[in-house]
Amino acid sequence: MIPVTSFAGQSVAVFGLGGSGLASCHALRAGGAEVIACDDNLDRMVEAAQANFITADLRNLSWANFDALVLTPGVPLTHPAPHWSVLKAREAGVEVIGDVELFCRERRLHAPTAPFVAITGTNGKSTTTALIAHLMCEAGYDTQMGGNIGTAILSLEPPRAGRVHVIEMSSYQIDLTPSLDPSVGILLNVTEDHIDRHGTIEHYAAVKERLVAGVQDGGSAIIGVDDGFGRDAADRLERAGKQVVRISVKQPLASGITMDHETIVRADGGASHAIAKLGGIGSLRGLHNAQNAAAAAAAALALGVSADVLQKGLRSFPGLAHRMEQVGRQGATLFVNDSKGTNADATAKALSSFGEIFWIAGGKPKTGGIESLAEYFPRIRKAYLIGEAAQEFAATLDGRVDYEISETLENAVPAAARDAAVSGLPEPVVLLSPACASFDQFRNFEIRGTRFRNLVTALDGVVPVV
Repeated sequence: MIPVTSFAGQSVAVFGLGGSGLASCHALRAGGAEVIACDDNLDRMVEAAQANFITADLRNLSWANFDALVLTPGVPLTHPAPHWSVLKAREAGVEVIGDVELFCRERRLHAPTAPFVAITGTNGKSTTTALIAHLMCEAGYDTQMGGNIGTAILSLEPPRAGRVHVIEMSSYQIDLTPSLDPSVGILLNVTEDHIDRHGTIEHYAAVKERLVAGVQDGGSAIIGVDDGFGRDAADRLERAGKQVVRISVKQPLASGITMDHETIVRADGGASHAIAKLGGIGSLRGLHNAQNAAAAAAAALALGVSADVLQKGLRSFPGLAHRMEQVGRQGATLFVNDSKGTNADATAKALSSFGEIFWIAGGKPKTGGIESLAEYFPRIRKAYLIGEAAQEFAATLDGRVDYEISETLENAVPAAARDAAVSGLPEPVVLLSPACASFDQFRNFEIRGTRFRNLVTALDGVVPVV
């Protein structure tokens, strides 16, 4: 835990008592603050009270004595309308901040030069965060990973010399971190998302840009420039005097890091040299993962990791569970768990990464269906449709892709495995990438992916991919 000493002797309201909110309560109390905890969920209020925190309905208290409101990132700050706790704080002139802001203040107080890598982007940030943490561990660093990827930042060990914090940040978290100042900041990409919480894509992009704009003097702002928002952000920050490293996997760069076939290269003034090779690394397959790997490589190099350690770390990266996770092989057939593919855009990345696919898809359908995936239909040898979306997907695929209505994973996995085994193809892939939410048959995508993994490993002759 990171004790928050910057509010010692002061009174702090905390709204939202999920994982990060409760961690904030503990960290603030450990640092000497008085904490008043609140949540709209009464069960969470009870949990906080059982942990000996003062709980109260903040609507019924005077805000005159509060020095800050620590807000959970899941609560609206601006759109579609500020939460009532935000309005109360603003009326009283009380600052509204999040748990990452508390971390930043502690780092500045106690270890301002400790390495701090912050990562954001519409897509790929979890993989990039996990990959950077893996690379830093390979390089021998005491590495702490958390934030939006799972572990609340204040539950990690405190900043100190030689310890690197690798933190994934959502736009909601950035919004609550006014003094965000990483030593390495990464903006992977910006595409339309979370407009309900930011109003416009322009505002959403501006929030994302703040992460790299806040990079400390002498630090590195690593920016993906394969979209217009990233290109504009890189130009603005460079004019402002920041050290900008541009990343592209779609076009050559005069200066920056890009791809030459399966090799990550650094370009500088027209000359280029190889940094690392991605060929044969199954956990980093696909163009989207090439961008993730290029950004992670740039971060690792900025922190002093050698090229040899970088290459070794890339090759040993296991990937993230449920994200293009290679589960096992049965003869020539590879089984891939991409249960995190909960919409067509995410599934497109998986389908683009393989050539001969036996595709398991379906679940609770999202708006738009799978028509946008038509360019990848020639890669699909057969589809196995499950869940509520099965009939809708069948109508889209009819006459274009062979399919069967499997209804459940229990039916789809052995059917796909059987068809792949007798296909005679040199590298068939059984791919779970549902292009759907899981909520018709599973509580979340993790449970769905775990069920797929268990069904695959129970098949005769399956060898786990290590």
